[in-house]
Amino acid sequence: MPETPPPQPTRSPVQPKSFFLSPDLHHYILSHGGGPDEVQRALIAATQALGPVARMQIAPEQGVFMEWLARVMGVQRAIEVGTFTGYSALCLARGLGPQGRLLCLDVNEAWTRIAQTYWHRAGLADRITLRLGPAATTLAALPPEPTFDLGFIDADKENGRLYYEEVLARLRPGGVLIVDNVLWGGKVVEPHQHPGDTSLQAICALNDFAAADARVEPAFLPLGDGLLLLRKR
Repeated sequence: MPETPPPQPTRSPVQPKSFFLSPDLHHYILSHGGGPDEVQRALIAATQALGPVARMQIAPEQGVFMEWLARVMGVQRAIEVGTFTGYSALCLARGLGPQGRLLCLDVNEAWTRIAQTYWHRAGLADRITLRLGPAATTLAALPPEPTFDLGFIDADKENGRLYYEEVLARLRPGGVLIVDNVLWGGKVVEPHQHPGDTSLQAICALNDFAAADARVEPAFLPLGDGLLLLRKR
């Protein structure tokens, strides 16, 4: 008897995706590479209901990669700066396994209340600790020891370098730091055409800095809005 094919992700013009993919290619990728399950689809829908701000949610194919990376690395302790409605945290927590723990930092109580709802639905709430408040303050108050295996930064871009330094200092040797939105819709190749975009200018500065940082081994991935992976030496 043939196996039942996996459920196919529903095509949607508003579904988050890597910015350079056509809807059809996006659908194909999700159909063949672990598209969102029922809880994740519900979280996407709840986030879309917030309006234009929903563009901050990561693409589901990025979530698949992050879950896969955490699992392959055998991550036990992870930290996320910028949680929004919790899709990336849900993916990371799944990759950690039952004994892993994820620390999430954010400032928005309303958005993270949505996140907590779906973490509970996914059975992952016991793996995730949420701390509300300015990330810079929370990070500075953490023990300085390099105890994290994986870090993910997806917060305000103007403070990206600060978050980079604080998380990197607490990452173990061989650990990986992921920085999101490093392509900014492709605008990083033409920052001079957007002089008023302070987020873009900060992203370009951080990209340049990381490329020359002897403490890390960088790798760019054209996934979502661009991911910068940095392995701490």
